[in-house]
Amino acid sequence: MDNNDSNTPATPSLRLSPQSRGSNGLTANEKILVRKLKKNEDGVFKTLGDWFFENQIGLSFNLIALLFLSHIFIPKSRIHTSKFFKLSEYNATTGKYVSSSDDLCFISFCVVLITGLRAACMEYVLVPLANLWGIPKKKLATRFAEQAWLWIYANTVWPIGLYIYYNSPYFFKMDGLWTNWPDRELDGLLKAYVMVQWSFWIQQILVVHIEDRRKDHWQMLTHHFVTVTLISASYAYHQSRVGSLILWLMDVVDLSFPLAKCLKYLGFTTICDILFGIFTVSFFVARHVIFLTICWSIYADIPRVITSGCYIGNMNNLSGPYAVPDDWSHVFQPFLNPEGIVCWNDNIKNAFLGTLLVLQVITAIWFVAIVRVVIRVLRGGSAEDIRSDDECEEEIEYEELPPLEEEVGVEEINLLGWERRSGGKRGASASGVTFSSTRKELLNRVGCEKQIDGLE
Repeated sequence: MDNNDSNTPATPSLRLSPQSRGSNGLTANEKILVRKLKKNEDGVFKTLGDWFFENQIGLSFNLIALLFLSHIFIPKSRIHTSKFFKLSEYNATTGKYVSSSDDLCFISFCVVLITGLRAACMEYVLVPLANLWGIPKKKLATRFAEQAWLWIYANTVWPIGLYIYYNSPYFFKMDGLWTNWPDRELDGLLKAYVMVQWSFWIQQILVVHIEDRRKDHWQMLTHHFVTVTLISASYAYHQSRVGSLILWLMDVVDLSFPLAKCLKYLGFTTICDILFGIFTVSFFVARHVIFLTICWSIYADIPRVITSGCYIGNMNNLSGPYAVPDDWSHVFQPFLNPEGIVCWNDNIKNAFLGTLLVLQVITAIWFVAIVRVVIRVLRGGSAEDIRSDDECEEEIEYEELPPLEEEVGVEEINLLGWERRSGGKRGASASGVTFSSTRKELLNRVGCEKQIDGLE
């Protein structure tokens, strides 16, 4: 330490020798202001996504309110508005429903409704519950709310899927999935189940784009697109039996996994590990045993049960089978005209099977990650989700503003008070200027962490 005067008691001050200056040429007594710069990849779509994310509750419920107000107060519009909240094409003769292009209206309504319900439930119910139960950090509270919503949704639709499967003629009969094709009508419960699930997975694609990216962003996005494609194709080609069964299998793992993650956030590590074990077993059985059994049935049973050929008309005037045309125009007809030509042959069968196997590859990648977690738990660790819990590291550029030099005494430096005032690792001000705030980060910036011996 230096003395200011030989007769005056030494007053400690924070100084660094010239050789102790940091790489930026600044000494310890120079405060550094940093300003977060806009990421290079931020653009119109990112801005639009952020805006939609912030306003999804208001947008969703305003659209729904507008729809119902139009339906109530404008009688002439009811022929159109009713398509959005009622199942279309009811056949009074058979008591079943026919697939129709009007189904897109019902799906659109469900996507908007699920978006609004999810956002409102998370913001006004689940995040406050997370805070009440001891999760003060915004990021963890949001993760808790996301997983809790998935758990609520799965526990709502999975019992319905089980009821449909249990009361079906193909319960534990794989070849029963393919009989009486093409049955161009569905009962009301099955059609509603498929429509809601279809809407949910479309909404999941939206969620992937407007929320923070996770480590497995592209796997999740591919998985969701493949799932929506399979639901669309199975519905158009009158294979909703197998489609609903696969959806039910996909939901079974969400009965335990989201709950395990919620318990992890709440600090119940032991129960979390137990539920993670249940999830691992259910994941393997549902997505790598029963799922592959369905794939095998497509390969082995369909050629025996379904005759190759084309059919035209509804169930009242269905005619066929006709020879499959040589061109590919017939492939898209079921999506365009529910009563038009629908064909089945080995090419269509292989397309379905190949898409399902793509889904199997994605789930196999996830299962490898799950096994790694299991191994860590068996070695004494905890069931941390290494697959998608944390978002990718954000690449942020910082601009150093001109330093403000100030010499202060060591006793005047209160790092704890700094942290409190700045509110965490990086406190933002109204001007957009952020301050380096953690003790270690501050010491590193002024060179004290490595150059503490430079104090004089």
